Formats: sequence, structure tokens, C-alpha cells
Amino acid sequence: MSNKAPIDGYVDPNIPNPNGDGDAPIIIYGYTPNLALAILAIVLFALLLFIHIFRLYTTRLYAFSILLIFTTLCEIVGYVFRLRSTAPPVGNPYGVINFVVQYFFIVTAPVFLSAAIYTTLTSFIAALSGHNNASGARKLSPLGLSKKTILSIFITIDVIATIVQVAGAALIGVSQSNRKSPDTGNNILLAGLAFQVFFFLVFLILLFIFIRNSRKVMLSTNTAEGGRGTVMQMYTFALVVSSLLVYLRTCFRLAETSQGIGGYASSHESFFGALEFAPIVIAIGLLGWWHPGRLVGRNGLLSRSVY
Repeated sequence: MSNKAPIDGYVDPNIPNPNGDGDAPIIIYGYTPNLALAILAIVLFALLLFIHIFRLYTTRLYAFSILLIFTTLCEIVGYVFRLRSTAPPVGNPYGVINFVVQYFFIVTAPVFLSAAIYTTLTSFIAALSGHNNASGARKLSPLGLSKKTILSIFITIDVIATIVQVAGAALIGVSQSNRKSPDTGNNILLAGLAFQVFFFLVFLILLFIFIRNSRKVMLSTNTAEGGRGTVMQMYTFALVVSSLLVYLRTCFRLAETSQGIGGYASSHESFFGALEFAPIVIAIGLLGWWHPGRLVGRNGLLSRSVY
């Protein structure tokens, strides 16, 4: 008895399947990716790449800037392969390798963005506590966690979650190519996303605890140092908004995956554009304009770098 499932999924009636060795019997995306969206994404992420390279040069905030540069590079590569999945003559929407590679890079990119957000929180803690004032840092840091502890915990969690997600996506691609049920891969993908959503929520809670703890310091800095506390609040606000956008994107991915292959969210590219592409572009743009290096980098408003 064959374990191959019947063909069940989206087939574009206007695009015949080339049925090559690397082609799935259906379009795994659930739609034919839009050419304009792919081009727009490549252009915007390329622009943001140059902005963050410039910020690296002017602020010398190496850890943060390099992470954002990796984020934009991953997004560009991901959308180039998504471009290769558009309709002919540009691409082939049935190609499995294009789907897997674009998924890998588009999913991996926010890991670097999240790591940049984590480093920003720790740099703000250090800046407001007087850089090397360990007792001051413990008072401001959520739950008294050290910078090293915050970074190691959340970066490790993101790496694990991403590995699980990519493994699930790859298994979906292989299953679809072999005309087998993709349920196992989808369940693995779902587990990785649920894990990531939960722990990013924990990070958001820690971020808001930091904001509560730092309010008095910001107000006193505003009075004593000619408005620097207000500037600090603006950068903190940009950090919060960027974090919420990343969380929105991750929640969308979880909801999309929970519906399974061919679900409503996964079969309508408008959701992808509004809840995957747009939040990440806006978050990276916010962190480019309100770049923490302008605050704590070389010649920043808080003068001495914490890196």
C-alpha cells in the first residue's frame, strides 16, 4: 500500500508544472509569489543594509550594527530566492529548493534582529547604571539578571527555535516533493514557533520591567543633563516598538502554521506581506533611525560606549 498522499494543494492554472527533479506537484507557498513584493523587499532591505553599514562606520557600535547587517543580508538572500519562485519567465513557483532556501533565510534573519534587540537592552542597562556600576546595573536589570545571562539565554533559545523551524520547513518541502503527507514537518515547525513565541513574550516582560525600573533614572538624567533622559526615552520607545513588531511577526507565523499547509493565512500572500515583510522592514528602519549607537556608541549622547 502506497504511503503517498494524493495531490492536495495549490496548483496555478496559468502556470504548468515543469515536473523537474526538484519540483513539487503543488506550489508549496499556497499561491504564486508576487514579483512586485519580492523586488520591493530586495530594494528596501538593500537600502537598510547601506544605512546600517553607515551607522556602523559613524557609531562604532559593532555588535548591534553587525547583527543588523546580517539581518538585512539574510532578508535579501531570502527574497532573491522568493523572486526565483515567482511566475515564469523570472522564476518557478514549483521549485522545492527555492521554497526551502527562501524560508531558511527569511526565518533566520529575525534571529539576528532579536539578538540586536537583546544587546540594545543590555547596553541601555549599562549606560543608565554608569557603565561599570555593577550594583546599579542589578537594580535596573529585570530580575537582577546580568548582561551575559540575558544574552546567553535568549540568543540560545532563538537559535534552537530557528533550527527546529528550518528542519520542519525542509521536511515539508521534501514531503511535498515526494507526494507524502507534510503533517510531521508542519508539527515540528509549529513546535519551534510556539517555543519562540513563548520565550519572546518572556523577553518583552523583562523589557517592560526594565522600563519601570529605569523611569526614575531617566527623569533624573533629564533634569541633570539637559534633556538626555527624554532622548533616552525616545530610543527606548523605538526599542519597544521594534520588539513588538518582531513579536507580531512571530505570532503570525505561529497562527499561519497552526492552520496547516493550505490554511487560509498561508494561502494568501497579503498576510505574508502585512505580517512578515512589513513588521521586519519597519523594525529595522526604526533601529536604523533611532540607532542605539547614536546614544551609547562613539561620540554618542551618553558619550562612552558600553561595548
